[in-house]
Amino acid sequence: MDIRVLRYFLAVVREENISRAAEVLHITQPTLSRQIARLEEELGTKLFVRGKRLSLTDAGLMLRRRAEEVSELMDKIESEFAEPDEISGKIVIGEGALKSSEILGQAMMRFRRKYPGVMYEIYCNTSDYILEQLNKGVCDLGLLMEPVDIEKYDFIRIPVQERWGLFMSGENPLAEKEKICREDLKGVPLLTPSRLSVQKEIAHWLGKELDSLDVFGTCNIITNAQVSADPGRLCFLTVEGAMDHLQEEKLVFRPLYPELSLSSVLVWKKFQPYSRTVGKFLEELRRICAEI
Repeated sequence: MDIRVLRYFLAVVREENISRAAEVLHITQPTLSRQIARLEEELGTKLFVRGKRLSLTDAGLMLRRRAEEVSELMDKIESEFAEPDEISGKIVIGEGALKSSEILGQAMMRFRRKYPGVMYEIYCNTSDYILEQLNKGVCDLGLLMEPVDIEKYDFIRIPVQERWGLFMSGENPLAEKEKICREDLKGVPLLTPSRLSVQKEIAHWLGKELDSLDVFGTCNIITNAQVSADPGRLCFLTVEGAMDHLQEEKLVFRPLYPELSLSSVLVWKKFQPYSRTVGKFLEELRRICAEI
């Protein structure tokens, strides 16, 4: 199967129309139609439901996911070998909303000042998604909050603690406190992380199971929940860095007491060779971490 044909397929998926996709690809419509027909014949299945607009069959949906992964990986290979003697190209980084992102950002800015030919592609998502992208070879590096299983990865531990607490409306009675104790959480509607390992850390701090609290809901990306939830009533049980860039003036953060803090790590797949550019970037990050 030719990567070129997979890219043709993805163009048709995006445009939902053979003629428009052919224009984008700068080929004729009959040529593109023949390529798609041959692809369907090769796979032994129909990929599109023909109509006013093309839509994907179940097989087409599966192929789209795989074709996107292959296309991203090929783009990455081409980028890494485009200028092998120079520090340039793309570094793909997955991260969550963490305080340690500030350290990573410093390294990115300082590294690019040295090597202007470098650019970054950043995935903001859950730890599970970032690890999936690392394992596929699509992502170079991932910034993850511990606890996380790093047996398959090499890592740099970031010298910043991710402090847990509550984000809430400034009008919430708990906002008058400097710190939030275990007893303060009784009866408070909470939105908490859905990641099981993190829930266990919170339960350990609490001294009992998390379901003993008034958990309104869980969320894999807490910043997304802020958009749909009512911050006037709900409290967001999360790390301090999770909402720093989304905070409104009416939201405040109060840390937990006794303090609950977790560390974070920048990881990459063990035994998997990385580009010279990524290697140089890791050296830069180690220098910054040593300075802190």
